[in-house]
Amino acid sequence: MEPDTLSARDSQRLRGLIYRECGIHLSAEKELMLEARLRKLMRRLNLPTLSEYCSYVFAGDGGPEELIRLIDAVTTNKTDFFRENRHFDFLIESTLPLLEREYRAGTYSVLRVWSAGCSTGEEPYTLSMVLSEYAAARPAFHFHVLATDISTAVLDQARRAVYKADVVRPIASELRRKYLLRAKDRESPLFRIAPELRDLVEFRRLNLMDQDFGFSEQLDIIFCRNVIIYFDRHTREGLLGRLARQLRPGGFLFLGHSETLNGLDVPLTPVGPTVYRKPDRA
Repeated sequence: MEPDTLSARDSQRLRGLIYRECGIHLSAEKELMLEARLRKLMRRLNLPTLSEYCSYVFAGDGGPEELIRLIDAVTTNKTDFFRENRHFDFLIESTLPLLEREYRAGTYSVLRVWSAGCSTGEEPYTLSMVLSEYAAARPAFHFHVLATDISTAVLDQARRAVYKADVVRPIASELRRKYLLRAKDRESPLFRIAPELRDLVEFRRLNLMDQDFGFSEQLDIIFCRNVIIYFDRHTREGLLGRLARQLRPGGFLFLGHSETLNGLDVPLTPVGPTVYRKPDRA
C-alpha cells in the first residue's frame, strides 16, 4: 500500500492558500511537516486521505472555521517570558521616560502597547508586569496592552493564563510572588497569572495580513518580534508599513533579535538593537 501523500497540485494549492491568508511561505522542504499537521485535522474529521481533506477545504465545506483550524495547525508558536530581555531594559530605561517626557504618554493619555503575534501570552503578560512595576512609582501612569494572534488555539491558552513551572522560571522571584498564583495543590507544577494582571491585557484574534487591523487608535509601542522572519520581502515590507502607520508619531517598534529593516522602504529610524522609532510629523 502506497503511503498517503499530498499530490503536487494539492501541495501547491495549499501553500498558496496559506501564503495568501497569513503571509507564510512554506517551501517544498516543509512538505513532510505540512502533511503531518494535516493528518491531525483529517483524523478529527474522519477523512481517510489527504486528497479528501484538501477537497473538503477548497470546497469550503468546513466554512471559515476549518480555514482557521488549518492556519492554527501550520503556524509556529514559540515564545517565553522575558524573551530577549534587553528589550524590556530598553523599554524601562529609554522608551517610557522619553514618551512620558515628550508626549506625557501614560499620564495625559493612556499608554497603548500592542503585542502583535502574542502566541500563548508570555510576551503581553511580561509587558504588563514591566509596565505595572513602572507604574507603581507613578500613580498617574496608565497603560493598556492589546495582544493579538492569528491562531485561536494559542489565544485560548493565553486567556487561560496557566503555565507550568519551567515556563515561568525566567520570571524573577519577586515578580512571581507578586503576579503569579500557585495551584492549591502544592504538588502541581501549574501557575496562573494573577487576575489584576490578566485584566490589563486584551486578547483579540487578528490576521497581520489584513490591510485594516480593525482599530482606529494609534499606538505608542508595538512589539512584533520573531514574526516577520517567516515572511518574504514583499510581505515583510507591506506589514511593516502598516505597523508604522498604526504607530503615533514618536512611537516605537520592537522587532526580534534576528530581524531588521535594512533594505526595506519603511518610515522608521533605528534607535537601539532591533528597536525603531517613527519620526515626528515635524
